[in-house]
Amino acid sequence: MGEGTEPALRLSGVVRRYREGDGHLEILRGVDLAIRPGEMVALVAPSGAGKSTLLHVAGLLERPDGGEVTIGGRATAGLGDPERTRLRREEIGFVYQFHYLLPEFSALENVVIPQMIRGLSRRQARDRAAELLSFLGLKERLVHRPAELSGGEQQRVAIARAVANAPRLLLADEPTGNLDPQTSSHVFATLISLVRASGLAALVATHNLELAGRMDRRVTLQDGRAVELA
Repeated sequence: MGEGTEPALRLSGVVRRYREGDGHLEILRGVDLAIRPGEMVALVAPSGAGKSTLLHVAGLLERPDGGEVTIGGRATAGLGDPERTRLRREEIGFVYQFHYLLPEFSALENVVIPQMIRGLSRRQARDRAAELLSFLGLKERLVHRPAELSGGEQQRVAIARAVANAPRLLLADEPTGNLDPQTSSHVFATLISLVRASGLAALVATHNLELAGRMDRRVTLQDGRAVELA
């Protein structure tokens, strides 16, 4: 991964504030951050520091009040909502603390559906879903519904769903926060393998310092700005 590689995500002077009474509460005060393909960056900060806000802005779920969010070299500040939605759907995958799988569908179908929404044929979507789930160690669990899967298995299905459309960027908010330490470590190992194999860029918010230590870089938020940790 050379320095000349175009970042999958670049935040430049990003500001985000919320109205509070007669004034404003400024959460992000000029965040600068770049993440390159194949790189995993941990976002480690206490509750209330703005981790979720940063992920929402990076994922084009919220507009910044200042600065620029660039996805794969494409500036987004001037884009209308339809184009932002398209970019988010095609270029960004999301994993949350809770898996949000569709309970009435199997593991395979949960990964097929977003691909069919994107326009793939059912056969193409099923083939890719089966390949992804097998890579994540779920080859024997394809037809099981979420209620029949363990917590770790459910979260691995959620990861497969997030990357099913081959996004450029993966944003994860406490992706192992609901899992016990051993399961968390196992799920995280599969996530690392997937990032390395696919060349995804990943920004992972976590309170787990052991997991953060396994990533390429660690970043925190101090006074609304991104600061690299040793």
